[in-house]
Amino acid sequence: MGRWSYRATVITLCTLAFFATMVARLVISPVVPEIEAEFGVTSTVTGAALTGMWMAYSLSQFPSGILADRYGERTIILAAVGLTALASGLLALSPSIWAFLLLTIVLGGVAGLHYSVATTLLTKEFDDIGAAIGIHNSGAPLAGLLAPIAAAAVAGWVGWRYSIALGALCAAPIALLFAWKVRETEPARPDQPMRERIALGPVTELLTRPQIAFTALLAICFEFVWQATASFLPTFLVVHHGYSIGLASALFSAYFVIHGLTQPGIGSLSDRFGRDRVAAGCAAVGIAGYGLLIVGSGLLAMGIAILLVGTAMSWGAAVLPRFMDHLSPEERGAGFGLVRTSYMLVSATGSVVVGAVADLSTWGIAFSVFVGLLSVVVLAIGANRGLELGL
Repeated sequence: MGRWSYRATVITLCTLAFFATMVARLVISPVVPEIEAEFGVTSTVTGAALTGMWMAYSLSQFPSGILADRYGERTIILAAVGLTALASGLLALSPSIWAFLLLTIVLGGVAGLHYSVATTLLTKEFDDIGAAIGIHNSGAPLAGLLAPIAAAAVAGWVGWRYSIALGALCAAPIALLFAWKVRETEPARPDQPMRERIALGPVTELLTRPQIAFTALLAICFEFVWQATASFLPTFLVVHHGYSIGLASALFSAYFVIHGLTQPGIGSLSDRFGRDRVAAGCAAVGIAGYGLLIVGSGLLAMGIAILLVGTAMSWGAAVLPRFMDHLSPEERGAGFGLVRTSYMLVSATGSVVVGAVADLSTWGIAFSVFVGLLSVVVLAIGANRGLELGL
């Protein structure tokens, strides 16, 4: 294989697998107005569907880690990508809003099998886990670069259903490539009964550790903002600023370009200068970015806002390694899945909350919620360091 190592193959294909599961979810956001028009529903309803998707995504994190410990990481990642292709294809055929709601939830559940397992696999292969997680996380921004523009173009050409079907067309070949190139992985606990892994005592003990609970608080605030942004940024640009779907989708893609380019750098900075400093910096940049996004006008202001917001939403490369820093190697499979389920389940309400606030007031007020949550992050990290709480 020359200078191209097997380790490079693993991180490349894990990143592509993450890319595939993100494409299947992100092609929905640019066509939300068309979906609402066809089914005759409000943003609250579509927000509920997207919240259901993210909640299912959250809930599958913990069992994915348990399943990986039992059957090996390769098997679970392969199942995640293959089932994402199937669910995405069925979603495109939804005959009613109720079928759309159900299949969106299914899509979130199967796509959610990937991330925690892939992260655990990468921690086995790499020492600098911040940088490795940052590279892996770049699969999501890569999806954000391509999915919105492709979805908008296809929707304008042949309709929103074909836009959603792009998820299946992307995931299927990546599943085949992963099956071909990634070796079988040894299960960490192949013989331990699964009911022992979900016992209430150990679960409660892990989640209530001060360092884990504090990190979860930071992640909840960040993830709420990330998920609601991924769900409604194109709609915000269309309604609040009066942009066309095409221009809004292009700006959405630009957001993900910045998000992707900054992920590895944020991870490396967190390895070098500390998780908290970099996480607080991301939050501060986000406060400026969302503020400008709300009150600014003109493409120059929007471009600067997108640059700031895209950088801020690379927070995961600093915050997620913080979980790993406080988990033993034996806990990282199911343990990381558990904390992912916990904080993402709470923050998955972002889509329905923001959609409802927008229905009741304005999109400007709805996006102001993000500024408040990012301010909580800055204050919490500042208090932890200033008061030497050791969290």
